[in-house]
Amino acid sequence: MTEASESLKTTPLHSLHLELKGKMVPFAGYDMPVQYPLGILKEHQHTRAKAGLFDVSHMGQVRLTSEDPAAALESLVPGDIRGLARGRMRYTLFLNEQGGILDDLMVTNAGDHLFLVVNAARKDHDVAHMRERLKGKAEVELLDDLALMALQGPEAAAVLGRFIPEAATMKFMSYLPATFDGIPVIITRSGYTGEDGYEISCDKSDAEAIARALLAEDEVEAVGLGARDSLRLEAGLCLYGHDIDETTTPVEAGLEWALSKRRREEGGFPGYAIIKDQLANGAPRRRVGLQPEGRQPAREHTDVCDADGRKIGEVTSGGFGPTASAPVAMGYVDRAHAAVGTPVELMVRGKPLAAKVAAMPFVPQRYYRG
Repeated sequence: MTEASESLKTTPLHSLHLELKGKMVPFAGYDMPVQYPLGILKEHQHTRAKAGLFDVSHMGQVRLTSEDPAAALESLVPGDIRGLARGRMRYTLFLNEQGGILDDLMVTNAGDHLFLVVNAARKDHDVAHMRERLKGKAEVELLDDLALMALQGPEAAAVLGRFIPEAATMKFMSYLPATFDGIPVIITRSGYTGEDGYEISCDKSDAEAIARALLAEDEVEAVGLGARDSLRLEAGLCLYGHDIDETTTPVEAGLEWALSKRRREEGGFPGYAIIKDQLANGAPRRRVGLQPEGRQPAREHTDVCDADGRKIGEVTSGGFGPTASAPVAMGYVDRAHAAVGTPVELMVRGKPLAAKVAAMPFVPQRYYRG
């Protein structure tokens, strides 16, 4: 490890990353691989074509238990958790009293408890938030003894099916306790790349054995944070702290689909009055896709202007989309300029770059819908 990285946390796969010659960088307080010798571009393309293995053990895995954990969690999120069938999972959001997004997370009905996966940079905040707001209503346990890996790509099902045959027939957004070569695991058919795939949770002592077994399969390559970011950007998926944060509401972010019909009608979650008004009357700004002309990408914090040069928004994520074969970006613009096809200008290095508001995702989705 470098001197600068000695104070960073490490995941159970850290030694394997070093062995695989991963380029390590600080991320959310962890020493993480941004890429391997294959390189970000080829790692991205490999995941789209075959299967990539990602270490996401820095994410927070949480167990929520109570007599009625779904009702408890619904006091903090706008999703329909009580209607979530056993063995099914759902994307939802922690909100503040202004309707701002404290974090986005995945929630699974594991039967006698809820299993949550939260973002790495927010896990300490999220656990403290739940413990404070749910005191006396639910027990919140951060599962630090677990590792988490994501196997993503069109051949992920074939690969994982060799070790866990029932994985191949799982429905998208479902959960299954299983064994991987005799090792207890929990798998979900989910991910954040726009591809079919799985997340695999296991005891941290078993993580390296599982990772090595998967990497030994011809279809699988190790993939770092760089390609994970370009994959989710092409898929039009938000990155917390960039595309969504405490100042952003779900309506502004275009995440209305995460607000179930029952919860929209009943409320009972933080920021409900503001969100209800925005659902009825529109939000002042909207997250949109942005398609620059030519080959030059527009990065985060790039100003978005109208035809008269007036600032109407800002890029929150941007780069080159290897699968799209073009620069892609997302950001926020005033509601009046949010329609797909609206011409805009992106101020790149002080010069206007012609662009248009584009539909997301930028590439076809291959989520398994079984």
